[in-house]
Amino acid sequence: MTFAAVLARSRPGEIGVRDTTSAFTWEQVDEWLRPTVNALQALDLGPAGRVAVLAWNSAQTLLGYVACTLAGASAVAVNSHLTVPETAYILEDSGARAVLCDDRTAGVACAAARAAGITTVVAWGERPLPDGVTAWHDWALDTGEPRTDLAPRRTLVYTSGTTGRPKGVELPYTSWVGGDTIDVHLQRLTENRMIPFGRHLVVGPMYHSGPLTSTRLLAGGAPVTVLGKFDAQTLLQVIERDRIGSSIMVPTHFQRLLALPEEIRAAADLSSLRYVLQVGAKCPAPVKRAMIDWFGPIVWESYGASEVGTTCMISAAEWLERPGSVGRAVPPFEAYIRGDDGTPATPDTEGPLWFRDTSGHGITYITGARSGTDFTLGEIGRMDADGYVWITDRQSDMVVSGGVNIYPAEVESALIQNPAIGDVACFGLPDEEMGETLVALVVAADPGHPPTRAEIEQHGRSLLAGYKIPKRMYLVDALPRTAVGKLDKRAMKAIPADGTVAITPLDPEVSTAR
Repeated sequence: MTFAAVLARSRPGEIGVRDTTSAFTWEQVDEWLRPTVNALQALDLGPAGRVAVLAWNSAQTLLGYVACTLAGASAVAVNSHLTVPETAYILEDSGARAVLCDDRTAGVACAAARAAGITTVVAWGERPLPDGVTAWHDWALDTGEPRTDLAPRRTLVYTSGTTGRPKGVELPYTSWVGGDTIDVHLQRLTENRMIPFGRHLVVGPMYHSGPLTSTRLLAGGAPVTVLGKFDAQTLLQVIERDRIGSSIMVPTHFQRLLALPEEIRAAADLSSLRYVLQVGAKCPAPVKRAMIDWFGPIVWESYGASEVGTTCMISAAEWLERPGSVGRAVPPFEAYIRGDDGTPATPDTEGPLWFRDTSGHGITYITGARSGTDFTLGEIGRMDADGYVWITDRQSDMVVSGGVNIYPAEVESALIQNPAIGDVACFGLPDEEMGETLVALVVAADPGHPPTRAEIEQHGRSLLAGYKIPKRMYLVDALPRTAVGKLDKRAMKAIPADGTVAITPLDPEVSTAR
């Protein structure tokens, strides 16, 4: 008997999971999970027990992740925007033995699985499926009671870490309740502090660690609504319709909500909301203040990373007293600003922000690379005498656009393969809506026949997910470099606004904005 069968008895008729087109009562959740779990447990998943999930947000996608948990498998969260080569790399690197997908991602999943030597690809949905992909209803057939005495496994997500090459990292111990068996694991999930808030709303894509919180909440007994593509007005309507109690959002979601007409915002019934957690990137202070004014003191902020979970936390009340802060370190972490000699600096000193994991875990990737107990997330900050942290800059070149990490080095290595490009450099610039936007400076291989934006995009999309394609592109005669030949990123960031440097915008947006 799955947890959903138990809930079906105590809450008959309640919708356990729903999305924009379908709804599952707890009884139907149980009927979907039982055969899926049995089918997964019947597979040879190897020593790591990994199953990749490559699908867009839907009720079935959420259930697919939960089925992996109940089967004692490790779900590998794969970005649904990735190309076949990008996906194949993750499948091979993770050691996944099977792929769960939907009818929209089945083509990429099938091709990537073939490249990675995986033969089991299963998809849900109604659209025709390519050869080599099995329909879920033809695969999940055993409706018996699955085993619950197996050990649970942590979900695996991919993050670029401190380099542009994706690295697999398991769900951090701060988010992992453990347990020797699935039964014990499920019991511990019912103690999640967000369960009492009621129905949870998934806003972001489920291959990110924040939205994946929903899998633990559902397994712990909280009903969940899954949004598909983000739409601010739809979000407000769903909160009212489903009496949403909690959600996790990024600053871009806040900005798009605030951009709605005042009459739509004023008419929205948000009285059911009890907890909204902002994650993903530092939120502009005016945006954060406006959201607290609108939503009330229920807006919290979590600062951290997929590798370690939450390292700092701040409530709305604390933030109003210390605008811009990301809060104080939460156990088992201790925060400090690292001085030039490697020791903690005095309060209010700006410098590299570091953390110490007092549990001893630190960051460990599946490759075996480890950070040790002391680590940095690559940002500059300051900390006051009371331990509150402010993020002031970033050490690395990583660009955070709409809460998504983009590494310029990865994009550069893909674009330079275009024979029309002689040199290229990418970097981030501030963007009011997205936080940052990726910019590319392009040097033509043949100045007499420079590449067009369409040519660059077409080439880039064959190697990169669409969100990694630079939103702004400029043609330049040469890239600025330091005296020792290194790219001068500081100088590059000034070029788009520097009237003394000859550049040619490759997109109308930039051309009209200048």
